[in-house]
Amino acid sequence: MKTTDSTPPDTVPMQSGGPVRKENAAGKEGREKKEGRVLNVFSHGMLVLWAFMVVMPLLWAVMTSFKDDNAIFSSPWSLPDELHFDNWARAWTDANMSDYFLNTILVVGGSLVGTLVLGSMAAYVLARFDFPGNRFIYFLFVGGMSFPIMLALVPLFYVVNNMGLLNTIHGLILVYIAYSLPFTVFFLTAFFRTLPTSVAEAAFVDGASHTRTFFQIMLPMAKPGLISVGIFNFLGQWNQYMLPTVLNTDPDKKVLTQGLVQLAASQGYKGDWSGLFAGLVMAMLPVLAAYIVFQRQVVAGLTAGALK
Repeated sequence: MKTTDSTPPDTVPMQSGGPVRKENAAGKEGREKKEGRVLNVFSHGMLVLWAFMVVMPLLWAVMTSFKDDNAIFSSPWSLPDELHFDNWARAWTDANMSDYFLNTILVVGGSLVGTLVLGSMAAYVLARFDFPGNRFIYFLFVGGMSFPIMLALVPLFYVVNNMGLLNTIHGLILVYIAYSLPFTVFFLTAFFRTLPTSVAEAAFVDGASHTRTFFQIMLPMAKPGLISVGIFNFLGQWNQYMLPTVLNTDPDKKVLTQGLVQLAASQGYKGDWSGLFAGLVMAMLPVLAAYIVFQRQVVAGLTAGALK
């Protein structure tokens, strides 16, 4: 009876002619899974370490803001025996943190609204319409992102002074808008290109103007991108120190960053370290609250702008 040679059930052929047992393939798969677990543990360990390095200084600053001056130096890492809310009251009233907060809210609020409105309009035109000089204007905005602001401080001071806007809230708002526009236009231009054109074309067919199409249709669709770039601009403008230091020397119109530096200098001589930490935490809370509230919108805006 004719028989045929067959490969044993526990082996698979190799291109070189030699058999490889299934146990070797299973062992290779096991090694890959083990390497994957090791890499996963390493990556998670680095994330935990990074989170510890970021969160611990914040928690320590909050904890220290409720201590008295003696406890700050005698037991800096222990929990406060008693919550000294008078530290916050003293920083809010005696150190004029309330005035600095109001000035900062006015400047950042006005500049944030102006940046988003002007930046979204410019980005929409650059992303949706082809005209001579489109790419040139776009790359001008991109080039503005790489221009060091320190090189423009001296001419900017004279320009603002000649316009009569030195030591004014609205002058600082205009400078903040100009400072934030390049990144805003760069970010939103890429975002508007990912939005479907069929919706805008349907609006044009129904007789909608370009202005109505932009404000009532395209701008609401770009809400995730607006929130994302708005958070980034809010962080940068809230923590801005160099521009207000040069352009805003009036003590009654100083913003929060200038007030914190002045508080650090004055309280350092007085030894009121608890009031200084209370003022520092006051400056951090709005930024942390804004990011916690809009965290999902920021991630959604970044991913939506990256995928088409």
